[in-house]
Parts: sequence; structure tokens; C-alpha cells
Amino acid sequence: MRKASAQKTTGVQYAALPWRMEDHNLQILLITSRRTRRWIIPKGWPMDGCKPTACAAREAEEEAGVTGEIGKSAVGHFRYMKLLRNGMELPCRVEVFPLKVTKERTKWDEEDARQRRWCSVREAAAAVAEPQLKMVIRRFGAHVASEK
Repeated sequence: MRKASAQKTTGVQYAALPWRMEDHNLQILLITSRRTRRWIIPKGWPMDGCKPTACAAREAEEEAGVTGEIGKSAVGHFRYMKLLRNGMELPCRVEVFPLKVTKERTKWDEEDARQRRWCSVREAAAAVAEPQLKMVIRRFGAHVASEK
């Protein structure tokens, strides 16, 4: 687990938006956060020597137990306040990369700390708290629908 520096005043994180097609319907994979149990998408801090897309894919594998084809460019971003362990809040900007899931593990690194659930675009947008993340999910759903 990587930690934010105590000196940071703002943070950038990278996230995966795991998705799959099930019976011609787009599904989004959500996970719960460790502490607050809110529905979120896998995300984390940049890692030295790791491209943003690779960071996003790695977070999806560690936090949600899924792997697949990561998109080359972000489908959007959102901002939220990260509650740090010391009680401070850090404003974060999260770049979101689509991850077409090809493998879902039954056992993964953080399975004891998180729940995961596949949802429709509408259910996923309703379940997440961050308004900008809701928009990213809806826009991604509309984009995939337009390509059918």
C-alpha cells in the first residue's frame, strides 16, 4: 500500500473503470473503500517508473482482482477529498482509464478488505458519491452505447 506524503497539498491518482459486456449490456465493476465502505472504482497513487495506465491496471488487480485491456487514454477525471490516516483531507484529482475486464479472480490481494459488485451504468452512477465520477460513468456508458 502506497501512502501520500504528509507534505502534499494536492494529489493526483490514477483509476481504472473496470467494465464488461454481459448479454449485450454494459456492466461496471465497483468496489468498496476500505474505511468508509463507500462504492468507488479502483484507484491509487502514482508509482515511480510506472505509466498512469499501468498504475490504474495494477490498482484494479490489487483492489478488485480483475485484469484486462487498459485504455490508452483517460475517459475523464473527477475530484474528491481523500481522508488521510492522520485525519487531514487532501484534495485529489483522479484520472480514469477504462479497463475491459478479461479475467476476474476469485482470490485477490484485498478481497478481505473490500466487496465488489457488477452493476449497470445507471446503478453504478447512482451508487458512487462523487458527482464528477457519476458523470464519467454516464459518459462512458453513452460512448460504449454509441459504438454498438
